[in-house]
Amino acid sequence: MPWNPDVYNQFKNIRFKPFYDLAELITDEKAMKAVDLGCGTGEQTAILTKKFQDAVFTGIDSSPEMLEKSRALENERLHFKIATTEAMLDADEKWDLIFSNAALQWSDDHQNLFPKLIAKLNTNGQFAVQMPYQPGNTLNKILFELADKEPFRTQLNGWNRPSAVLTIDEYAQILFDSGLEDLNLSQKVYPIIAEDHETLFNFISGSALIPYLEKLNEEQQKVFTAEFKLRIAEDFSKLPAIYAFKRILLYGRKK
Repeated sequence: MPWNPDVYNQFKNIRFKPFYDLAELITDEKAMKAVDLGCGTGEQTAILTKKFQDAVFTGIDSSPEMLEKSRALENERLHFKIATTEAMLDADEKWDLIFSNAALQWSDDHQNLFPKLIAKLNTNGQFAVQMPYQPGNTLNKILFELADKEPFRTQLNGWNRPSAVLTIDEYAQILFDSGLEDLNLSQKVYPIIAEDHETLFNFISGSALIPYLEKLNEEQQKVFTAEFKLRIAEDFSKLPAIYAFKRILLYGRKK
């Protein structure tokens, strides 16, 4: 099931706030060679090129559907290519800025991934990453618990997706051990106010729900979705509802 940029962008304003908060942590330096991991439609990468006017950015994403919207944004300082974060690690290339907003939660084994990413920084290079704190977010927990119940456990062949996102303490240790300084780490709540339960469902349907649905047939998808919506309504019984959506922001500079 491909990513749908239109569904994802229904919550554009909510998703952009942490992006701007993360971008503010970066120091503008001359002639930065920068990469945006998981750039999506490229709109945020284009904003970064305007903020850092001497930097050259490469946006990478594994979704052709998302990148399709990025082509019109390309210029002499902004390029896009289809690739995974893991493929970027195999390339013989280093960067002055590694940036990633709400993408690395899709990659596994952060204990090994993050040191490898940081090793791709040039001396004095900057590392700026934001991720939803999925282990502490209610909708993610409901989704994980639902997939572990029958009949869905059998229909999914026992598959589930535990979050790879670590605690902020673990990231602090990883960044420190990897030689980053000027550390700035925070966990912040970006509240979502929902007038109805459909709003909460739509928020997660454009991201974390996708890999579950793509493993089910059409009829199973309908039943899974209906049960998921029912559990959302049970958990958020009072409307309008506030969803305290937690995100982790990480910044450091390589010695």
